[in-house]
Amino acid sequence: MRRRSRPPVLHTRKELPAAPKQVRSLQKRKKLLRAGRLLFGKKGYEATSIQQIAEQAGTAAGAFYIYFYSKRQLLVVLMNEFLQRLAGLDLRLAGGGDVRTGLRSFLAAAFQADREYYGVVRAWQEAALSDPGLGAMQRTIESWTQARVLGVFQLLQRHPSARRDCELPAFARMMDRYFWSLLARGSRMHPRDFDAEVELAADVIYYYLFNGTA
Repeated sequence: MRRRSRPPVLHTRKELPAAPKQVRSLQKRKKLLRAGRLLFGKKGYEATSIQQIAEQAGTAAGAFYIYFYSKRQLLVVLMNEFLQRLAGLDLRLAGGGDVRTGLRSFLAAAFQADREYYGVVRAWQEAALSDPGLGAMQRTIESWTQARVLGVFQLLQRHPSARRDCELPAFARMMDRYFWSLLARGSRMHPRDFDAEVELAADVIYYYLFNGTA
């Protein structure tokens, strides 16, 4: 089964300016989004200015407002992009082999797919601490991601060697929070250290759901 539940769609108080139709304008918008991803990862949300984003994109600051009303709106657009990528992940473990190896490969592939958005998650969590609107959106997002994590664990529990006495909802909430923390730290971590944490998370899941028996 390919679990592709629809992610929440995040909205700001102001609607986005009309989407550009010309190729050149579309490219400028993409450059601004790319610049936002890069700078949010390097500097965080508060320390990144619209001027810096425009300079990184190779355009004037005034051109930013053709595509976005504010830095906050740019962040929301980037977060929507990230959620769409999450929704497209195949949450099935590959068949064959042992469960522990399969879990490690599954999580490694899932986190690798979204590495360019780690800085967006960092900026989002920073901004959500002081912005009640973003904080409410984050709670909606977490409700969705927790349900997806729970769905993966429920699939794993169908394995003949899986434990049947696990408290899956609570475990899903705990692991989901850990995953968000890891994503937020990912843009500043050495890839080797990040991969080690992903492997550790896979082992934690394995030993809780299978008690080391599979």
